[in-house]
Amino acid sequence: MMPHQHSHQPDDYNRAFALAVGLNVVFVAVEASYGVWANSLALIADAGHNLSDVLGLLIAWGANLLAKRKPSPRRTYGLRRVTILASLLSALLLFTALGAMAWEAINRLPAATPVPGLTIIIVAGIGVVINTLSALLFVAGHEHDLNLKGAFLHMAADAAVSLGVVLAGLVMLFTNWPWLDPVLSLVISVAIFAGTWGLLRDSVNLAVDAVPRGIVPEEVETYLLSLPGVAACHDLHIWGMSTTEAALTAHLMMPAGASNDAFLHQTAHGLRERFGIDHPTLQIERGDAEQLCDLAPSQSV
Repeated sequence: MMPHQHSHQPDDYNRAFALAVGLNVVFVAVEASYGVWANSLALIADAGHNLSDVLGLLIAWGANLLAKRKPSPRRTYGLRRVTILASLLSALLLFTALGAMAWEAINRLPAATPVPGLTIIIVAGIGVVINTLSALLFVAGHEHDLNLKGAFLHMAADAAVSLGVVLAGLVMLFTNWPWLDPVLSLVISVAIFAGTWGLLRDSVNLAVDAVPRGIVPEEVETYLLSLPGVAACHDLHIWGMSTTEAALTAHLMMPAGASNDAFLHQTAHGLRERFGIDHPTLQIERGDAEQLCDLAPSQSV
């Protein structure tokens, strides 16, 4: 989630998800079939990873649809938060697939067998094209939506991995190195792990109501303290309502009080434009000595 941006996923993303899922389902079937036929662990591992990406795309797509449902008396924020759960589940599924890929590669290393390099080059080359096209479908929204960022990173990483498989296939054409296939599977696992760690970290942070990545709480507090009439700020909380929206609550001590609602509207506008915080809730206090706020101490929650 990035500051200075406020956007909702357009309906075009439904078509993007549908097209990406369709392309990848076809490619998974082709790649897995040729992987088994050629006895190539690299192709099978990449097909397994692509299958996990299909599941991730379906989860993200479902979350995208659920997040648009209207709030209810019971679910006062609607179902926006499912986008956070979707990005977290997608990352966990991917790590599970990585573990299985790495385990199989390690077991096959001592008894590696030659594989047809030309077959690997052709199939992986198709993967480069399909995954690049799939990544481009989400390039417009990946900077401000963690859910779309997950889809984009998966597809972009797949394109890079498939390109690596093509290069390995070229090496196999001119060498007799059967160990290169399982070694490449391990390299693929490490590369995907490195690219996915950030997604998992950000998803976990949003799931436990941490301040969204890209928002600096000290800068938000400084901004609130700079507002006319504000003498102090406490009980400041910032968290993600979804992968695209942030919320804030804070108590502002204003000895003279807020003159009118314009102050609240202007503050909300400033928080949205400066930090990408869409849903601020501010409590105004005068700071009366006999009515001190119980939440004023910094350690209070």
